Amino acid sequence: MAIGILLFAAACNNSETTDNVATTASESTATTGQSGVKDDASEKNVVQIAIGSKDHSTLVTAVKAAELVDALSNAGPFTVFAPTNAAFDKLPAGTVDGLLKPEKKDELTTILQYHVSLGVFKPEMLQDGQTIGQVDGGDITISKKQDGIYINGTSKIIASIPAANGIVHVVDGVLLPAAAK
Repeated sequence: MAIGILLFAAACNNSETTDNVATTASESTATTGQSGVKDDASEKNVVQIAIGSKDHSTLVTAVKAAELVDALSNAGPFTVFAPTNAAFDKLPAGTVDGLLKPEKKDELTTILQYHVSLGVFKPEMLQDGQTIGQVDGGDITISKKQDGIYINGTSKIIASIPAANGIVHVVDGVLLPAAAK
């Protein structure tokens, strides 16, 4: 009989713990989007790759300011042309700071979306003269030169990193859509 009471008490404690865990999980899900999902076992998505790179802190700041973290954390698939911090440094002084202001969010969003294609375009799939539609509605053009693959003739792909939801091509220049030039 004593064993029965102990088992009953243990079961009650476990159900309370389970209820608390379920409540906590549902509360945290309600306050965060896809980017809030914690998963240290799976391959990183395009946003997690950028966050993990010391060379992409400006891009991460911009993606957060444009509120695109959740969108880019979704299943995709995405091809992201990710400018390095040095690429952003090539822009005229004050450009990045200006784009990070709340009143410039729409312009920043358009520029960032010009760096994203739907689908996975691996380096071996990119052909000279190929045009690829971007999320913002614009197009980029691929060119192959002896020293590598370029986007719009000026931004060179310097690395390509597979992601859980696509691929990240690290580029040495910021891509600017026609409206932003």
